[in-house]
Amino acid sequence: MTSIDELFKSSGSSTASKRKFDSSGDPQQLYKSSRVKPNGDTNGELHATVEEGDDEEYGVARPPEDDEPEPEDDEEGRFFGGGVNKESKEALDYLDEYDQESYVPEKIDKAWVRKLGLNFEKRISKNAELRSKFEDDPQKFMGSEADLDASVKALSILSEHPELYEEFAKLGCVNSLVSLLSHENTDIAIDAIEIISELTDEDVQAEQTQWDAVVNAMLDADLLSLLISNFSRFDEANEADRSGVYHSLSVLENLASNSALATQIGTKTSILQLLLSRLSSTPSPTITQNTQYTAELLAILLQTSPDNRTAFLTNLQAPTNGIDTLLQLLAPYRRQDPPKDSDEEEYVSNLFDALTCLLDSPLAKPLFLDAEGIELLLIMLRDAPRPTRSRALRLLDHALGGAPAAATPVCERLVGAAGLKTVFGVFMKQQRKGGLDASGLEHLLGVFASLLRCLPGESAARIRVLAKFVEREWEKVGRLVELRREFAGKVGRVERKIEEEGRGLSREEKQDRSDEWLSRRLDAGLYCLQTVDVVLAWL
Repeated sequence: MTSIDELFKSSGSSTASKRKFDSSGDPQQLYKSSRVKPNGDTNGELHATVEEGDDEEYGVARPPEDDEPEPEDDEEGRFFGGGVNKESKEALDYLDEYDQESYVPEKIDKAWVRKLGLNFEKRISKNAELRSKFEDDPQKFMGSEADLDASVKALSILSEHPELYEEFAKLGCVNSLVSLLSHENTDIAIDAIEIISELTDEDVQAEQTQWDAVVNAMLDADLLSLLISNFSRFDEANEADRSGVYHSLSVLENLASNSALATQIGTKTSILQLLLSRLSSTPSPTITQNTQYTAELLAILLQTSPDNRTAFLTNLQAPTNGIDTLLQLLAPYRRQDPPKDSDEEEYVSNLFDALTCLLDSPLAKPLFLDAEGIELLLIMLRDAPRPTRSRALRLLDHALGGAPAAATPVCERLVGAAGLKTVFGVFMKQQRKGGLDASGLEHLLGVFASLLRCLPGESAARIRVLAKFVEREWEKVGRLVELRREFAGKVGRVERKIEEEGRGLSREEKQDRSDEWLSRRLDAGLYCLQTVDVVLAWL
């Protein structure tokens, strides 16, 4: 017997969110037709011939035009005519015009949402009743299943009317919608997840109180637990289930736009472990849209909340820690870049982002050393193409930064792993074609500053760093002086323009423009100028 899940496969309603699920199908399977030979024969056996010279027209006559005289009736009557006489055509035209004039758009207000909610609740109750009564006979409740599916999709219009969110939540319909995530029919659960994604999407023009009303009702209905439990229920070999995973990730991303909720998601649920597990057990050799989205959501949760970073570093220790897992996922790209403008490129960028914000925490640095992260980054700096090399340099800068107590062992590992030759080699190649961009140079200068700041004064590692600066007749110091002159010139020009713009402005007006002016100074290279000064001061 056909399973009930197979009876209700549908693409679902369109979503208003900026991100779209990519569902591609085989066009050859969409349209099939009989192969017709030039003579019109479809089976190769029958052949029709037409005698030449027969110019008579056959078939039903076309309807007369408005200005065309009506043909005379024949004894067969309207069978061979157009089927509609002039009087009937005028009557039909009149009815069409009346229907158009009498049409009044439905008013969408609180009364409308109450009616919508009542119908939605009735469909849920009816389906539950029939499912319980005819559990072993899907044919008996398939009609109610289709009605319920249609009612779920009808809720999509609410995303265009966020002013009704609070009323919808008061009716208790949000609780009912969330409860459908555990429905026996996976397709209905997926449709419910998609509607929740639409209602919570950041593109919906909802006020904070309206968004809070519907989201708080969803959380009270145990939305997070149901979302997480559904991941194990979905089979991503099936396109509909892939869509369910995608929209589940979308709901979590929408909720994480609120920092308090992001912390709740990361610390009160198992989502961090789930995301890391999904990344480390990707079955396909290619990175799918959902895999990239998983990496992006992990990076968002870690960037949004320090508590999430602490939870990731302290709770994910067995069988391997989270830092080690992320480094293993990046290892295949140590000598190659992912395809440009692909999901895989976004995936790699998200992994680097996740590691970068983790390494700002002192808890991450010992785990990073144990996983041989320094050695992997040095390979990337030597062998990887420019995009990956720039990301690796940014990660190295964050690994060496922070309080000296946690950063000193990382700096010592860099020197001990023969990393000075690699780092200074990148620095001297920076001015050549294909070298680092401005962002890469900024992080490279940050590495130098961290080495000079954290390494003990009389240690062998610090002496090796100083020796690198003075070798070959101080060429590295000379390069630093050139960079300082270059950045000082750019920042000086911007300072003069800002000074001119500030003349005649009041103190309040200058204060209003202070952020804009600081941004312009930074764009001109203020941070790099300050870092070069720090390095030269240490030397």
